[in-house]
Amino acid sequence: MSRERWWVRYILLFVIFVLFSTRSIRCQDDEAEDPKMDDPTMTPYFTELIYSRFSNLTNIFGAEIKKRLNFCVKDVDTDWDGAFNFTSNMTFLGACFKQTKGDLTKRLCTAAEIKFYFSTFFERGSKSTNYLKPNKNCNLDSWVSGCEPGWACSVGKDQTVDMKNSKDLPTRILDCKPCCAGFFCPHGLTCMIPCPLGSYCPLATLNKTTGVCDPYSYQLPPGKLDHQCGGADIWADVVSSSEVFCSPGSYCPTTIEKIPCSSGHYCRMGSTSEKKCFKLTSCEAKTANQNIHAYGVMLVAVLSALLLVIYSCSDQVITTREKRHARSREAAARSARETAQARERWKSAKDVAKKHAVGLQTQLSRTFSRKKSVRQPEQLKVPGQAKPGTDEALSSSGPSTSSTSQQSTMAPKGKKKEPSNLTKMIRELEENPDSQEGFNLEIGDKNIKKHMPKGKQMHTHSQIFKYAYGQLEKEKAMQQENKNLTFSGVISMATDTGIRTRPVIEVAFKDLTLTLKGKNRHLMRCVTGKLMPGRVSAVMGPSGAGKTTFLSALAGKTTGCTMTGLILINGKVESMHSYKKIIGFVPQDDIVHGNLTVEENLWFSASCRLPADLSKPDKVLVVERVIEALGLQAVRDSLVGTVEKRGISGGQRKRVNVGLEMVMEPSLLILDEPTSGLDSSSSLLLLRALRREALEGVNISMVVHQPSYTLFRMFDDLILLAKGGRTVYHGSVKKVEEYFSGLGIHVPDRVNPPDHFIDILEGIVKPSPDVDYNKQLPVRWMLHNGYPVPPDMQEDAGITMSSEGVNPNNGTNPVGGEGEEQSFAGDLWQDVKCNVELKRDHIQHNFLKSKDLSNRITPGVYTQYKYFLGRVGKQRLREARIQAVDFLILLLAGACLGTLAKVSDETFGALGYTYTVIAVSLLCKIAALRSFSLDKLHYWRESASGMSSLAYFLSKDTIDHFNTIVKPLVYLSMFYFFNNPRSSFQDNYIVLFFLVYCVTGIAYALAIFLEPGPAQLWSVLLPVVLTLIATQDKKNGIMKTLCDLCYTKWALEAFVIANAERYSGVWLITRCGSLMKSGYDLHDWALCLIILFLYGVVSRIIAYFCMITFQKK
Repeated sequence: MSRERWWVRYILLFVIFVLFSTRSIRCQDDEAEDPKMDDPTMTPYFTELIYSRFSNLTNIFGAEIKKRLNFCVKDVDTDWDGAFNFTSNMTFLGACFKQTKGDLTKRLCTAAEIKFYFSTFFERGSKSTNYLKPNKNCNLDSWVSGCEPGWACSVGKDQTVDMKNSKDLPTRILDCKPCCAGFFCPHGLTCMIPCPLGSYCPLATLNKTTGVCDPYSYQLPPGKLDHQCGGADIWADVVSSSEVFCSPGSYCPTTIEKIPCSSGHYCRMGSTSEKKCFKLTSCEAKTANQNIHAYGVMLVAVLSALLLVIYSCSDQVITTREKRHARSREAAARSARETAQARERWKSAKDVAKKHAVGLQTQLSRTFSRKKSVRQPEQLKVPGQAKPGTDEALSSSGPSTSSTSQQSTMAPKGKKKEPSNLTKMIRELEENPDSQEGFNLEIGDKNIKKHMPKGKQMHTHSQIFKYAYGQLEKEKAMQQENKNLTFSGVISMATDTGIRTRPVIEVAFKDLTLTLKGKNRHLMRCVTGKLMPGRVSAVMGPSGAGKTTFLSALAGKTTGCTMTGLILINGKVESMHSYKKIIGFVPQDDIVHGNLTVEENLWFSASCRLPADLSKPDKVLVVERVIEALGLQAVRDSLVGTVEKRGISGGQRKRVNVGLEMVMEPSLLILDEPTSGLDSSSSLLLLRALRREALEGVNISMVVHQPSYTLFRMFDDLILLAKGGRTVYHGSVKKVEEYFSGLGIHVPDRVNPPDHFIDILEGIVKPSPDVDYNKQLPVRWMLHNGYPVPPDMQEDAGITMSSEGVNPNNGTNPVGGEGEEQSFAGDLWQDVKCNVELKRDHIQHNFLKSKDLSNRITPGVYTQYKYFLGRVGKQRLREARIQAVDFLILLLAGACLGTLAKVSDETFGALGYTYTVIAVSLLCKIAALRSFSLDKLHYWRESASGMSSLAYFLSKDTIDHFNTIVKPLVYLSMFYFFNNPRSSFQDNYIVLFFLVYCVTGIAYALAIFLEPGPAQLWSVLLPVVLTLIATQDKKNGIMKTLCDLCYTKWALEAFVIANAERYSGVWLITRCGSLMKSGYDLHDWALCLIILFLYGVVSRIIAYFCMITFQKK
């Protein structure tokens, strides 16, 4: 036992027993001389009188107790009553009063004797000897019988004792007798101290076999035949004086009476009364603790049933929501049909108004600017202007800016309009619903119907959706402009102005050069060109040509590079990030949520990225149009699937990957190898869908590997890059063979042109063996267009030219190949410097802010939070098996630790709770890692598209609160009911709740900042190492500071405090010694919970900061 622990015991005894004796001194002489003291009938009166002298003395020494023992005494009055409130039964006082013949007050220890008792033990520390150092009454020259353990003496009849005197020990060597039952007399002192409640202090009996006074284990002094066993000799902690504590299985209503526990009740060690066992428990006679395993099993059953109900009901909720979505789609179809019918009737009235407006328009035509009337059709033609190189089947379509701009806006004004195609279709469906004839209207092209076989013209709801989507847009615009037949309304009807269209993005780039920092190696070199709206551009080239780098540079996603040249957006030097809400970027990898269906993936992207003011039916039509265009009708309700769980096919997954960007109606769509891994039919279906997007004015650019000839002819423009990111050709697909023929490069018969050109750039095919086409063709393209050629490119190509037109500042010579070789230290320093610059650029890129110029207001953080919450909830329900495994592991851990690591009364369960903190921290951290570590790629893609990072993070944390609530119940259902500590289930649950909340936040930070492997390793090591630090005995200086920084220290302290508070009476010294040794304070339970909560909040803030700082866009 440590010195601090003894010191606490001494101070406590000193304060307590000074309280006992103070006021009884004043009347001791009168009591001694009173002849009535021999009268048995007066014994109760004197007993009450003696107890009344010391029963209410806490007010005198309350301040001293709070000052010295505040860390282990929460309420002085409560703890006093718990230890020395003998009002219920004072028979031991009456018996001692009779035994001492009224001399009781002269045998009680004074303040000086109690102080001497404490100080002696404090000096001896943890030595096993129980006798005190020599003093006035007990020394080598004077050793009376009262100095022996269990004996006490009196000061004499004529002597007065000042119980408040804490300096001088009284001379107490007369009339030595055995210590009274219910009191203990220390070895080396000649006075008595009352035993506290919960102890059992009878007179000792001599064991003739061992010669020991049982049950106190002290021996009689040799040579003194008249000396007999006395009373108890010590009260200390349970380790040093366990024989004083009322034994388990019995209860002690007084300090001299021990009663075995009856059947149906249980009695813990140090009990003053028996406690009734709960129902469904088995408690035989002399039971120390009740067996409440049945309640643990019941709690497990209730939790399991509750989780099954939640899972089943949630599954039913998801099914109901799907049915509601299906009804929403049907309602959207009805709305489109009714709107079309109403529009047809409205057109009839408009035609009448037009006839009267023609004359008015003619008269007013001179008033309006002639330029304005000419400019309007030009503005309509810009997004969808017919470009050379379109597919033959699509070349007959007129200029279009959207899916609804195909109507005859350029038709003669006097010509009467025919009923719309939608009206014809609806009438035909109403007249003959079973007819197989219909029309298949593709958005943006009226002439596809003419070229299709009649047998394939089938009417479907999806076709209605596709056409109705465009018609509704125009209908809204017309209703807005022509609410009343006012003057301006008549003019609008007469001129038939265009409808609201998608914003147009034209990307032009000049001398675009990318140089890798630290390496001075060119990734792209002097790339010049333009990407036009309404056209589909293909980026091709051999491996290492920088195709993906080129598109990433246009999208503003390159980091770690120095970029020179210009990128113009609609003719202005602006950041591409300003338009990120209307720019779609399809990555090469299929980053799709595998535990969601195809429709759920598309619907979520549409909900978060389409304009906030767009109605739900309109969003439904958008999603339906994309599903129909990508051919995903058959798998719309199928899970996408993951690596572990098979879902849809790879080609369908690729199309879903593209559809995530199509549903947000982008103005610029960039795709990185969307046809890789697809067969020819799937690639053709995908490209047709993209062409229909282009007909709405979308600017589409994509990287393509080895397209078939049919696919190749469907592109409008081709950007062919050589190795090193240099342009070989940029222009119409129809003119590429003509251009290369002019250079003497002819495509052989039955050879796909792009394959032939790429083989030449790879060096596989060499039309002329002496020519390096990979270096010459880029220079020849620049000369063909009159672009200035950097000198180093000219020299590499071996082409001689006049210096006119050559700008030597347009390129930089490669550095590093011809420089002097550096030392190893120099190379190491360059690498470190380069890595630091890359990290800095990466962080700066993540915090890059730019003005939003997209004119699209997407849903706010709260709305996106609701969308994210629904998505994460579905994902967790579909991962119910993994959650069940987590709960099962917690159950096993609780059962094992509850069985093996029993809560010890000596340490108030510190060992069992230590294992609990480690186990719960480890298991909950590993489970919480899945929240973010598995979805990093999905988050990086969604955040780069403008979705709210805060909504994403909060939704994950909100769903994880379910585990924060349930997992403590799951663990305690085994641990608590197998261990049955004295602290309440509620206290244990609260501490465990805050612990799980804390470790979940720490797991977030580890999952976001580290890779999955290191994150799991840290999740295992961190709780073990921190617990070892928190449980160190010697805590001085740095070690104490480190201990305070460990969350495990606060969790363990909260557990121990909650349990220690339930120990009172005879356990006071044990409680104070244990708390002082551990450095805990009984008042800090709420503080521990607050610190655990703050750890959870701060770790979540750190995790969120890491998420937005170290993400990859």
